[in-house]
Amino acid sequence: MHGSGNPLVSIACGGTGGHFFPGVAAARELQRQGARVSLWISSKNVDCQAVMTVPDLEHYELPAVGYNWKRPWQFLLGMRASIRTVRGQMKLDTPRAVLAMGGFTAAAPILEGQRLGAVTFLHESNAVAGRANRFLSRWVDEVFLGFDQKKEIFKCKSLINTGTPVRKQFREAKMEESRRCLGFGLDKPLVLVLGGSQGARGVNRLVVQAMGRIPEVQILHLCGPHDLSEVNSAYASRKNCVQTHAFMADMPSAMGAATVVITRAGASSLAELAAARVPSIVVPLPSSVDEHQLANAHAVVAEGGGIIAEEDNTSPKHLAHIISDLIHNEKKTESMAVGMRKLDRPDAAKVIATRIMERM
Repeated sequence: MHGSGNPLVSIACGGTGGHFFPGVAAARELQRQGARVSLWISSKNVDCQAVMTVPDLEHYELPAVGYNWKRPWQFLLGMRASIRTVRGQMKLDTPRAVLAMGGFTAAAPILEGQRLGAVTFLHESNAVAGRANRFLSRWVDEVFLGFDQKKEIFKCKSLINTGTPVRKQFREAKMEESRRCLGFGLDKPLVLVLGGSQGARGVNRLVVQAMGRIPEVQILHLCGPHDLSEVNSAYASRKNCVQTHAFMADMPSAMGAATVVITRAGASSLAELAAARVPSIVVPLPSSVDEHQLANAHAVVAEGGGIIAEEDNTSPKHLAHIISDLIHNEKKTESMAVGMRKLDRPDAAKVIATRIMERM
């Protein structure tokens, strides 16, 4: 592999699915344009599960940890170990470019890539930049933006608004086929609940209580492993079709099947929902850093694609009213689907890959 004439691009995309899947979408386009690709991920369970969905992509694990101001030494030890791991691998197979998708897993590949003379890139998917990206932006050649935002917070001269890369399957998913594939009927509306991410217990509990007031809908509830038995118990008496899962590999079908979705406001989930054109009830994570989830949610509302339901101010009765209003108002859901389409950037991966190939 190392002797191959194709240039190597290293992509740091670990830490969460929100970093991993956009990184994979960019990787596929880079491969299409003739690059070799390797992924740097964290050793967290979420990354180890996600990487199993792309067995053909070379990947390396990093021991990096997220920054915790109470335990800065842990972060520094993790960084030191990460730099050692990256240095050893990059000496064997030196990348011509490094793309980081955000999070602290990005630091070691960016810093080591820059030391070796690689062209370095960051992608910031949120409407408010994360701490790691703000910090790393001074050492990269170019920053790609998922949303329009204040450019002056980045210490980098070259910024391009590209949108967030999304796998093409989200745009191709059709409702009839998706429902058949998942075992749902076409005769009733389907509410998709994305409650499997960090801090989603509040969403899961709010939703199951609201759903008790809407007996006529089908439900596909992805609730993460910790809440699965509680969510199952809550739905035990329902007669209509309900499926609960900790996670789901086939997210394009899940989104393709949905009439509406209830979701946190992670940027990559919103980009996938925009590609699948699903009207969205967005419940931002209250404790998200710099309230970036609330900013992401406002960007969706501004285009008419969603409704914000703040967790602390939304009762089960109020949420049930919002859901009922949408599932019985086809005109409204059609208009919201158009709003989600406005947020979609089908060319994001291509723009990013083309820019990387041009600058190598």
